[in-house]
Amino acid sequence: MELEKKFVHFIMDSRFEEIPKEPVDMIRDVILNDIGAIIGGATSDGCKELRDQVKTWGGKAEATVLVYGGKLPAYNAALINSTMARALDVDDAMMPGLHIGASAFPTALVAAELAGGCSGKEFLAALVLGFEVATRINFASAYDGFDPSGVCGIFAAIAAAGRILRLNSAQMWDALALGFNRPVQTFQSIVDGSLAVRVGQGLISQGAITSVQLAQIGISGPKNFLEGVYGYFHLYAADKYDPEVITAGLGEEFQLDKVTFKGYPSCGGTIACTDAIYALMDAHDLTPENVAEINVRLTPYVFDMTGAQFKIGDNPRVDAQFSAQYCVANALLRKETLIQHFDESYIRDPRITELVKKIHVAPDPAIEGEKQGASMRADMDVTTTAGDTYQIAIPIPSGFPGNPLSNEKIVKRFQQAVGYGDKPLPEDNMDQLIAMISQLEQAENVCDLIPLMLSQNQ
Repeated sequence: MELEKKFVHFIMDSRFEEIPKEPVDMIRDVILNDIGAIIGGATSDGCKELRDQVKTWGGKAEATVLVYGGKLPAYNAALINSTMARALDVDDAMMPGLHIGASAFPTALVAAELAGGCSGKEFLAALVLGFEVATRINFASAYDGFDPSGVCGIFAAIAAAGRILRLNSAQMWDALALGFNRPVQTFQSIVDGSLAVRVGQGLISQGAITSVQLAQIGISGPKNFLEGVYGYFHLYAADKYDPEVITAGLGEEFQLDKVTFKGYPSCGGTIACTDAIYALMDAHDLTPENVAEINVRLTPYVFDMTGAQFKIGDNPRVDAQFSAQYCVANALLRKETLIQHFDESYIRDPRITELVKKIHVAPDPAIEGEKQGASMRADMDVTTTAGDTYQIAIPIPSGFPGNPLSNEKIVKRFQQAVGYGDKPLPEDNMDQLIAMISQLEQAENVCDLIPLMLSQNQ
């Protein structure tokens, strides 16, 4: 139980003043980015329906449903808010396939309401520490089809909420352990193009709040939830992990530089091939008319999620978000990739249907890398109608570690997301949110963010 003990002490005992500037600034970007994701995603398929359904369940008014307004039981407010955060696939991410902020930030904000308020410093610290624990566990894992957001990302949400709600060490240990026992998720939701992808993110937050509240009343969890004979690392790492590597530099060195803000509003596995077609378009003046064939090679891990033949099912946005073919065709046709390009009217454009026929996607084990899911590389060959062939490899997609987006681009992403959808903010709220988050450590109460996140069309 030494690994569990170290993480609990790290979460409980670390102080904001001891955290370096870089991880704090990263969490600041996460908060801004994910607020945009929530506002933009509020009216995406399934979100309003989920909110309406949850309202019928009733219960104590504890925490705010963002964008829409009104209060619900904390765990149900977290369910809705995090589902909205994932809906457009513009939330932060981390290889391989881990989405932390879309659950951790809304859960932490719900916890701040439950606590009667939370200072900006404590809020930032709680999220940094939660992210750090989940990141370290994630990089020792091998999921083989499990969605790390559900089996690992929940630790970040629990850690942040538990710290904000002032659990003691024993309660924090139980809360994390109870979170380990929550139902898991798999990538089958992605492969089948289901709305479970976004709702699953909400279920993580719902489970996090529930785990914290159960721990508060003395419900115990398995103490050996990481290293036990049936613990996390047995289930998700085949017992192949090194505790000393996982905790090396804990509290002194932070891993949040691994957080990704994707260059486009689609699955991380589609970013490199989108980068590739843009680069070739710029270099060789490619157009839909002069392209004869496009061949894309992805790692087997990425291919399984994004490489299938593009077809429109019950949820067109999800189908397009997780299709390499669609993302390449959209970039070639429209010369940019915007949130609205994943609306059904754009997806069903007959010109897309014709372009997709020219795009062929295949798995290439040679570019997988040392660990499954560690590489998001894409290689591309384009043959023109004139018979010329152009090649490119994108080893690091835009927005990923080693090729990060600038702060200006992150702010632009936020602005684009806020401006999307049918629940706009009052005109000056956007600037107020940017200003407040830039100085969040000075805020007396982060709950002051909440009124700024309510639509003028509630």
